[in-house]
Amino acid sequence: MDQIIENANPWLIALALAGGMLVCWCLGWWRGRCQPAESGDDPGTKFIDASMALLGLLLAFTFAMTLGWHNERRLAVVAESNAIGDFYTCASLLQEPHRCRLQQVIREYAQQELDTPQESMFQPDETAATQRRRHMYARMTELVDEAIKAGTPIALSLTNTLNGVTSNSASRLNAYQGQLPWNIVLLLFLSSIVPSFLIGEKQGASRKVHFSGSFTFILLVTLVIFVTLDVNQPRGGLIRVSQDSLERAVQSMAK
Repeated sequence: MDQIIENANPWLIALALAGGMLVCWCLGWWRGRCQPAESGDDPGTKFIDASMALLGLLLAFTFAMTLGWHNERRLAVVAESNAIGDFYTCASLLQEPHRCRLQQVIREYAQQELDTPQESMFQPDETAATQRRRHMYARMTELVDEAIKAGTPIALSLTNTLNGVTSNSASRLNAYQGQLPWNIVLLLFLSSIVPSFLIGEKQGASRKVHFSGSFTFILLVTLVIFVTLDVNQPRGGLIRVSQDSLERAVQSMAK
């Protein structure tokens, strides 16, 4: 179910939700019209207020979660870019021929990471990118091992920066695994539909219809949920993590 939500189009889900809220509002209005006209205060309005408060909490909770994951992905890209830059700087302190050979591989690795951003990778592209990344790790490890055996005095720094590249790359990949569980998404949908029904029922029972307020409520809730789902889909959404830090790292390593 989580895979279905991740691959679904946020626009289609948002439109389906808007249609469902509109239909529930119409059903509530029709049910309210079938009841005797209300006079005076109705204690049923408390249920509308409670459902609206619950909807607001869920919208805030889910939006904050997805925004936090988006920020985590952004920081992961920056951390990986810095790790690559540190490794390249450390490699520049090596003696020839180890310096040029290792720097060349680091440039190729940075360009590969820039050309295959995690946001655009799906199976089997993700599997192929993982294999290419492992191949680059093996090449860099082999060159570092040769430099250490040659007696370089920066063996510790060289090893630490290589470990920083691999660990930050793993952290970046892991940051793209976080998403809302399907049961929370389902609860969010139900919490959006129920208030629409209750509002429509109240308006039908009072024989007063507020089209502008009702449709504005449906539109705003739909837009918030759309943005939440779009951020929740880092691989297919419109809101993507900037790769500027990686691009600057590649440019700084240009010959």
